[in-house]
Amino acid sequence: MFKRPVRHAGADIQATYLLPGIDLAHVRRYQAAFGFEGDAVPLTFLYLLAQRAQLATMLDRPTPFRIPGLIHVENTLVMHGPVDPARPLAITTKAALQPPAANGAIHCLLETQAFDGERLAFVCSSDYLVRRGSKGGEGKPSPAIAPAATPLASWTLADDAGRRYAALSGDWNPIHLWPWSARLMGMRAPIIHGAHTMAQACAHLERAGQGRLASVWCRFRSPLPLGAQARLTAGPGEGEFTVLGKDRVAAEGRVSVATG
Repeated sequence: MFKRPVRHAGADIQATYLLPGIDLAHVRRYQAAFGFEGDAVPLTFLYLLAQRAQLATMLDRPTPFRIPGLIHVENTLVMHGPVDPARPLAITTKAALQPPAANGAIHCLLETQAFDGERLAFVCSSDYLVRRGSKGGEGKPSPAIAPAATPLASWTLADDAGRRYAALSGDWNPIHLWPWSARLMGMRAPIIHGAHTMAQACAHLERAGQGRLASVWCRFRSPLPLGAQARLTAGPGEGEFTVLGKDRVAAEGRVSVATG
């Protein structure tokens, strides 16, 4: 919370951490929270491991931005075969500040790779908004409606959903917790974590017959405030999905199914 940015931080921000194993009790709590079925480690659970390494990297290394208030805008997860919870993982993260966009917005891209010995177990790419751009820029607004697709599921975000997911994930960004903490970070109201929306969508897609997922790409288009209702649709293309808030697209993405 209190780490100060370093104006002249180096461009190469990188660190590697060893995870001795995955806590199966944690995995089971995660599965129960979202409704994942089976014994395999869910694809989106791996984001929790990647994010932990990403945060540790930003805490351990000099960074030119403040960590509280970062906004998750896009994420890609790819699992390279089943992950064995009993085996240690070497997790490496590289963080790179991107050139300013046309509207002045600045993003940080965090690329994470996890190795099980010599085998690449999974990769995670996370795009965070560090500084908002001007409203008059060239950024594309989130679409007001989703393309034609098949309704799959809906859920309502409880007022404490952000705090419950923070306790599950370890992501205590103030924008997700309480109205007062969100306002301190410049938000009108607390919003749910993007990774929560991604996980909820993937759990519903698996239960709808997609099968165990091997990859997901997700873009978070507009925030979902706590207390809101979310609606999930599938399509129109293979593996594509959209999560709708009250009147806008909150997230859109694409998944692929594990083979074998």
